[in-house]
Amino acid sequence: MLLDANQSQLLLIDYQARLMPAISGGEQVLANAHRLGTLARLLHIPVLGTEQTPAKLGALVPAVGALCDETITKNRFSAEHVLAAPLHARGERRALVVAGCEAHVCLMQTALDLNDADWAVWIVTDASGSRSPHNRDAAFARLAAVGCRLITTEMAGFEWLGDAEHDAFRAWQKMIR
Repeated sequence: MLLDANQSQLLLIDYQARLMPAISGGEQVLANAHRLGTLARLLHIPVLGTEQTPAKLGALVPAVGALCDETITKNRFSAEHVLAAPLHARGERRALVVAGCEAHVCLMQTALDLNDADWAVWIVTDASGSRSPHNRDAAFARLAAVGCRLITTEMAGFEWLGDAEHDAFRAWQKMIR
């Protein structure tokens, strides 16, 4: 099964100013999140962001926050409870492309809950991270075991575009080179 831009929503989980410096490979994770969000905006894919206790962890990194149609604050690790209404408002888009930090906490708990709620969940591995690569990898293994699909930024982008004749193809090429 391939991603369809017309059926997708993008969730950017907790790319927060005070958290990102501690994320292993955080600069590359942020760069991929930015690429993903930028392409989503070009393709008119809804982009939702979350912030975990922003008073403690800071707001979303501005480059990511600027890509979000809406940013939702939460205290629980899983964002499913606060995402339910905005996701259902775009309910015809059943593919949830999820990326964020930390992969083994907020991203994983959100994805597990969304998967349990019968959404098709796609995890963008190279746009997601944790402080420890071991925790990140364990989260990806657990998510794959329950049926979440693991993809990369480029996989998502090329699947959303579908072919080299797409109007956004050249812009995408520039983003990934």
